[in-house]
Order: sequence, then C-alpha cells, then structure tokens
Amino acid sequence: MRFLQRRHGRVAYDLRGADNTGPLVVCVPGMGSVRASFRFLAPALAAQNHRVAVMDLRGHGDSDTTFDDYGDEATGSDVLALVTELGDAPALVVGNSMGAAAAAWAAAERPDLVSGLVLVGPFLRDAAGGAALRLLMRLMLLRPWGPALLRGYLTKLYSGRVPEGHAAHEAAVLAALRPRDRYRAITRTVTGTTHAPVTARLPEVAAPSLVVMGEADPDWKDPAAEAAWIRDRIGSEVLMVPEAGHYPHEQRPDLVNPAVLEFAERVCRG
Repeated sequence: MRFLQRRHGRVAYDLRGADNTGPLVVCVPGMGSVRASFRFLAPALAAQNHRVAVMDLRGHGDSDTTFDDYGDEATGSDVLALVTELGDAPALVVGNSMGAAAAAWAAAERPDLVSGLVLVGPFLRDAAGGAALRLLMRLMLLRPWGPALLRGYLTKLYSGRVPEGHAAHEAAVLAALRPRDRYRAITRTVTGTTHAPVTARLPEVAAPSLVVMGEADPDWKDPAAEAAWIRDRIGSEVLMVPEAGHYPHEQRPDLVNPAVLEFAERVCRG
C-alpha cells in the first residue's frame, strides 16, 4: 500500500505491475466501496504489462478521514495528482459509480493526462430527486439506524451474480463503517456529492470511453437508457452486462475483463 499526499490528508492506493513498461491505468471505486473492488480487473490489466494504480476514495478504505471535500471534483483532482506523481501520462482511467464521475471530470479538466475512460455503473448526472434525495439520505444515515440501512443498500447493489470472494469483500466494506470518523466521511460523501458539475462538463470530454453497465443495476430505472444517454453525450461504446447490478466488474469479470483489455489495447497502444 502507498499513499498520495494531498493538502488535507492522504489517499491510499496500490500499484500493481510497478516494473511493467506498459501504459498506466488508474482505477477509482465507487462511494462506500474500497479498492479491492478491482481485485479481478487490476490483475488482468497488470498481466497485459500495464502499471495499475488502484486507489481508495477520500475517507474510504485506508485513505485519511481528514479531508474537507469528498465530491466528484475533489476525487477527480486526486486522480490527476496520482497520474502526475506516477509520471506516465496519459493514463486510462477506470471509474465505478461516483468514481466514473470523477474520471469524466478529470478527462475534461486535463485531457492531456487522460487517454481514455472506462465508466462502470457510471453516475454522470444526479438521479431523480436531486437535493431532496440527498436530504432524505442524510436523515436515513443518522445513527443508530444508519449503518444498518447503508449495509442493506450496498447489498442491493449486487443484484445478479454473487462475485467470487464476495463475503470477504463485503466484510471489509462493512468494517469500514464501524469507526465513527470513517462512517462520518462516508456519509458526507453519500449526502454531499452532486454530479451536476460533471454533467455540465460532459461536452468537454473528448477521450474515447467505454460504458460498462449492469443490466440489473438498481440505481437506474432503465440501465440501458442511462447508458444510451451517456453514449449520446460523449460518444461512448457501451457494454451491457447480464446478471450484474452496480458492480459488473466484480460480478461478471468473465465478460468485463476481456472487453476492458481490448479497449485498453486500442486506446493506449493505438
């Protein structure tokens, strides 16, 4: 485990294939999750000679809880700082959920540092409800009932196949909810993040992109329609993944890994 030093704290990350000579890939998990979410995809990318940096979000996993901002733009700035520190720009950025929003923001902010995007279960706009939904989530996540409700919500996101090693991964995610400072950081991420700044910058995203969407993703009434909405705005290729919810890279690596590897080959190596 390594750390990226930022102004108000440290962001934890792992670096696979540190001695590889291929292009850099940065993987960004979604809110509430940890970097082990990429336990299937990261080794596959490293096996193809990529250097693969897999980070935790601010306040999540092994990252510090001392930050004053946990939103998309802050996370996107961490992505760009990590690419700069590792010194192998441009990088392919793989983001899940909120991590996809951060990846898109990074591509708009510094197109010279981002060669391509893989957007997994992406949130590039706010779900219906907007501010009212965030207020409801704030109330729902209050202690003492909040941790149990959040656990139930995270479980629902795995609609479809149960990933290999899911019990251990789920235990690690839930363990991160126990310390009060970490739970506070995660709830600040959930209740304080709006994707509106990312939506506004989608016209600036020029990097080639691949949307990977679970057909059973419960975050969207019509996951295929949401994938099409993104395609129409930034010209993405789309992979719809059967028997998968919000984490198709965990639930169906048999389908997702080959698609991402092929996309990475085209984008990073021409």
